[in-house]
Amino acid sequence: MKQPLTELDEGPLARQSRWVDRYGMRVTIREQGRVVSVGDGIAWIDGLPSAAIDDVLDFDDGSRGQVFDLTVESAGAVLLGATPALTAGTTVRVARQRLAVPVGEALRGRVVDPLGAPLDGRPAPEARELRSLQRRAPPITEREFVNRPLYSGIKIIDTLIPIGKGQRQLIVGDKGIGRSAIAIDALINQRDKNVYCVYVLIGQRRSTVVSTIDILRETGALDYTTIVVGEASALPGLQFLAPFAGCSIAEERMEQGHDTLVVYDDLSTHARVYRELSLLLRRPPGREAYPGDVFSVHAQLLERSTCLNAEHGGGSMTALPVIETQQGEIAAYIPTNLISITDGQIYLDAELFVTGLRPAIDVGRSVSRIGGAAQHPRVKQEAGRMKLDYLQFLELEVFTRFGAKLEASIEKAIRRGRVLRECLKQDRLAPLAVRFQMAWLVAFNDGRLDDVEPEAVKARLDDLAAGMRDIGLTLDSSRDEWSQAVAHRLSRGKSAA
Repeated sequence: MKQPLTELDEGPLARQSRWVDRYGMRVTIREQGRVVSVGDGIAWIDGLPSAAIDDVLDFDDGSRGQVFDLTVESAGAVLLGATPALTAGTTVRVARQRLAVPVGEALRGRVVDPLGAPLDGRPAPEARELRSLQRRAPPITEREFVNRPLYSGIKIIDTLIPIGKGQRQLIVGDKGIGRSAIAIDALINQRDKNVYCVYVLIGQRRSTVVSTIDILRETGALDYTTIVVGEASALPGLQFLAPFAGCSIAEERMEQGHDTLVVYDDLSTHARVYRELSLLLRRPPGREAYPGDVFSVHAQLLERSTCLNAEHGGGSMTALPVIETQQGEIAAYIPTNLISITDGQIYLDAELFVTGLRPAIDVGRSVSRIGGAAQHPRVKQEAGRMKLDYLQFLELEVFTRFGAKLEASIEKAIRRGRVLRECLKQDRLAPLAVRFQMAWLVAFNDGRLDDVEPEAVKARLDDLAAGMRDIGLTLDSSRDEWSQAVAHRLSRGKSAA
C-alpha cells in the first residue's frame, strides 16, 4: 500500500502552496512614543498611553530608561543608559518587562553595576537566573525570630551593641569618622563563616570605589563578596537602583538557605539622588525638599532583610545601612526616618574621634534592639552590666576635671572605666575572633587588668590575643575553665615582660 506524502516529502512548490493556504492577516497594535525633552538623566515622552510605573523603555538610539512618573499627557522616565544620539524626537517603545539583575554564584567575587554589567574588566557573569529589582518583603508568616549572632570582629559592637543575623543595624555619623570602616571590618570578619556578602556603593567617588575594592581584595574578602557600584559619575537612575540590585542579589542567596550580609554605603546619598530625580520630574516637594514617599522607598528596601524560618530555607539577610549626619544632627529628616525603620543604630561621634577613640562609637546613643537576644549566652553573661558601668564611668569622669577630692570607691570605678575604654579601642582592618572577645571580657571582669596602666592595656591585650591558640576553649566551655586559662596566659605574658 502506498504511504501518503509528508510535508518533507513534498516538493518546494507544494510546500509553498500549503504555506499560502495557511496564511492569514491580523491587526497588530504597537505603541510608539516620542521623546519630547531630555536632560539631567530625565526624559519626557508622549505617545505611550498604556505605559505603567517601572516599565522598561527602549529608545531607537540604543538608550534605555524606566518609567518613573506619569501625567495626563506624558510619561517621565529616568535614563539607565544614554547614547550621544539621544535627542528630542527619538522613538520610544515599551519593553513590557521589569528591571532585573543576574543573581547566583556567578556573581561571587565580581564588581557589577546595578543592572549586572561587569565593571571589573572580566566577561559578563553567566548567571542562570534574573531577579526583579523591586520585590515584596517576605510576609511575617515566613519569618523567624533573630536568634543567631553575626560577629563584626569589633570589640565594642560584639559585646555592647551586638548584631544578630537578619537584623537591620544602622551605622550613623558625620563624614570621615569611620562609618565605612566599621562596615568593611564587619564584612572582612565573615571569612570562613559561610556568610555571603554584598557591598553596595552609592554615589561614591571613583577613588573611594577603587580603594574599597583594593581593601577587600587584599584581605581576601572579595572571594565571598559581590560589589554593586553606582558611582558618582553614573546616571542618577543607576545610583537610585543600586541598593535594590544589591538587595536582590543577597535576597536570592537568603532564599537558598544561606546567611548573607548586605552593606548600603550610603543611604543619605541615595535619598539625595531620589530627591533630585523627583524634583526634575516635578513631584511636589515635602520636608527639606524630599518627596513625601522617601520613607516608603527606604522601608521597602530594608524590610526585605530578615531571618526566614526553617520551612522557607532558614536563610538570613543582615543589613548594615550607612547614613551621614551633619554636625552630629541625628534628628534630621533622613536619619530619623531610618532610625525608625531599623532595629538599632551604631552612632559615631566626631568629638570621640578627635580624642583618639577608635572606633569612635558613642555607647550612650548606640543601641541594638535585637542583638542581645542573639548573643551567645556566655558572652551575654560576661558583657552583663558592662554598658551601664561604662556610661556611669563617663559621668563620674566629669568630676575629675574640677580637681575635686573623690572617695576611694569612686576613684576605683574611674580607674576601671579608663581601663575599659582602652580595652574597647581597636585598630582599623583588624577584626577579632569571638574567642578573644570572651577572653578579654573574662580578664576584665576577673580584675586581671586592674593593676595595668591605661597606656599599657593594649600591649596586655595583644599578648592575650597572641596566646589564643594555647587557650583551646570554646564559648561553651565553663566559666572556671576560661578564668583559669586567661589567668595563666596573662601571668606568662607578665613574666615574659
